[in-house]
Amino acid sequence: MLLHGYFRSTASYRVRIALNLKNISYQDAFHHLRRGEQNAPEYLKLNPQGLLPTLETGDDVLTQSLAICEYLEDKYPEPAFLPADPLQRAHVRAFAQVIACDIHPVQNLKILARLRGLGIAEDDINAWARAAIEEGLAACDALIAGTDTSFCFGEAPSLADICLVPQLVNARRFGVDLRWERLLAIEARCLALESFAKASPDRQPDAE
Repeated sequence: MLLHGYFRSTASYRVRIALNLKNISYQDAFHHLRRGEQNAPEYLKLNPQGLLPTLETGDDVLTQSLAICEYLEDKYPEPAFLPADPLQRAHVRAFAQVIACDIHPVQNLKILARLRGLGIAEDDINAWARAAIEEGLAACDALIAGTDTSFCFGEAPSLADICLVPQLVNARRFGVDLRWERLLAIEARCLALESFAKASPDRQPDAE
C-alpha cells in the first residue's frame, strides 16, 4: 500500500494509526501542504479534491480518512477498532465524526487560508479555530462521560481514539486549554502504544 500524506495532516495521522494498529506495512508519498504540492496535476488525478490522505491499495485508490479506516476494518478485521455490537459501533462512529466532520473541516489549512484571503486578522482566525476545537472536544468529553474504560469505548483503541489523538495535536497548536482530564488520560494510554507513537508527526520522514 502507498499512503499519500503529510506529517502534520491530522487526517493522514489517523490513517497511519489505523495501518499500524492493523499491522499493515505501507510506503509513504509525501505532499507538502504549505507548498501546495497537493494541487499538482498528477496528484489531482488520484484525489480530485487535492486533499490528504489518499491510499493506493494496489487494487484501487481511496480518499477520505474515515472511509479508508472503515475499509481497513472491513478488509483486515483483526484487531478490530469497531465493536461488534451495532449500537456501540454507532457510538464510536458518532464520536469519530464529531472530530472528522465537525471540528477538523472548519479549522484545517484550506479553510484558514480562505479566511486569510478575506482579510480576516490572524488573531481572529486562530480564535475561530480554537472555538471550533473547544466546542468539539467538550462534546467528545460529554459523549464518554460516566464510563471508566482505558480508551474511549473499551479496553482497546477504537476509531474514536484514532481520531482523538491527532485532534489533540491540533488543539495544542492553536493554544486550546486542554481541560478534559479523561481525554488527556486516554491520549497518554494511546501514545504508550507503538502503533500510535510511530504514527506521530515528529516521527515521520518528512517532519520539519
